[in-house]
Amino acid sequence: MKKDIHIPTVEGVVAREKNELNQDFWQVYLVNKNDFPIGRILITSQGFYGEGEEEVKTSVLRHFIDDVEAQSFALIEPIDEAVFRLNNEYWVSYWVDNQLFDKRFLFVPDSIVEANLTYISILDKEGILHE
Repeated sequence: MKKDIHIPTVEGVVAREKNELNQDFWQVYLVNKNDFPIGRILITSQGFYGEGEEEVKTSVLRHFIDDVEAQSFALIEPIDEAVFRLNNEYWVSYWVDNQLFDKRFLFVPDSIVEANLTYISILDKEGILHE
């Protein structure tokens, strides 16, 4: 039965940080809240908006992470505020034991805003959490 299938949960987080000049900058993280590691992680990211002649797309970026330990996180990439007006899509493929899993995170336009910030305890930072 579908209800008996356990899919390990990972989360995508866009976190706000401060640089040495006390200016905001943003980073994207992958959070593994499972009690076991995930491994051989492939992540693709792309921004997009509109259709036809109105279409805007960023380049597709690919990242590989060997492992993310249980109850841990990994930095994926910095993200520029200029693309917050786009859909920001992250496809994450990862292995648990010998089984492959996929997860899609979509941060819709203008969802990465001050009003949506929450405290992310595992990062000890404020951010936007996508489950």
